[in-house]
Amino acid sequence: MLAYIGKRVLLMIPTLLGVVTLVFAIIQFVPGGPIEQIMAEARASRGGDTAYTAKRDIDKKQMEELKKLYGFDKPWYVRYVDMLKSFARFDLGKSFLRNQDVWTLIKSKLPVSISLGLWTFLLSYLISIPLGVAKAVREGSTFDTLTTLIVLMGFAVPGFVLGILLIVLFAGGTFLDWFPLRGLTSDNWASLSWPARIFDYFWHLALPLTCYAIGSFAVITFLTKNTFVEEIRKQYVLVARAKGVPARRLLYKHVFRNALIPLVTGFPAAFVGAFFAGALLIETIFSLDGLGYLSYESLVRRDYPVVLGSLYLFTLIGLVVKLIGDLMYVVVDPRVQFTAVAK
Repeated sequence: MLAYIGKRVLLMIPTLLGVVTLVFAIIQFVPGGPIEQIMAEARASRGGDTAYTAKRDIDKKQMEELKKLYGFDKPWYVRYVDMLKSFARFDLGKSFLRNQDVWTLIKSKLPVSISLGLWTFLLSYLISIPLGVAKAVREGSTFDTLTTLIVLMGFAVPGFVLGILLIVLFAGGTFLDWFPLRGLTSDNWASLSWPARIFDYFWHLALPLTCYAIGSFAVITFLTKNTFVEEIRKQYVLVARAKGVPARRLLYKHVFRNALIPLVTGFPAAFVGAFFAGALLIETIFSLDGLGYLSYESLVRRDYPVVLGSLYLFTLIGLVVKLIGDLMYVVVDPRVQFTAVAK
């Protein structure tokens, strides 16, 4: 086991290096940059019509100072080595345009991502697993067919389209005005009592959470159903039924444990993925300033430290979570051994 873990940890290094190097190389060929962004903003503030106007307004000395400030006075390979050294110390750098540490920026967006990710994860699994079990037990019935149709309809509707529909129907659009449109809390949240704060929090969260969770129901529900159906058809279940073992005891004591192995081992990836796989359009529609919007804005404005730093962090988290997911196979099924793999 330890040899396998050590091997996987060592393999993370070239994977991280490859991802960061590829994105760094692409950035070198992408037109524009933070200096160009400043020039464009200067042009807009001065009412200029072309990039030449902004460039003329910033004299040569200022341009050199900007390049030195952002490190563009150094060759690309020097900047690349400096970046790797910083990442090795878990220093993600400082944002060009916000003048803040990347760590600080990511932490400031985490409340939104954690709120949406945590409740999406819990809601998806708490509804989908019981629904999948019920569908497996009643395979081929009217209930199975009807719930399949409903789940697939929810899966077919894009989250941002559903978000617009919910706003029109329930958030002050054409019909009802039941839910707020901005943020996760009201302006007077700090002055509310704790029960009122909790209600206000979930009141703001209801519509975006619905958009986030609706698409994940189908995958988890059908995975649960298929694994349970496959397990129910195995020989030991048929023998147990022939011996008169009660159906409920057979389902929850034997079938449930074996069928949940694929789902349990996927918990770490699903749990972390729900935090960092933010839907940009949904965050924009409901005015939620989370990690998804941060990544998009950083790409558009060529804020390279935020792009590379967040990519490095998320890739590292993804690799660690993948390792944890593999190790959970041993936890839920002791028959799995990694000794041969490590050799």
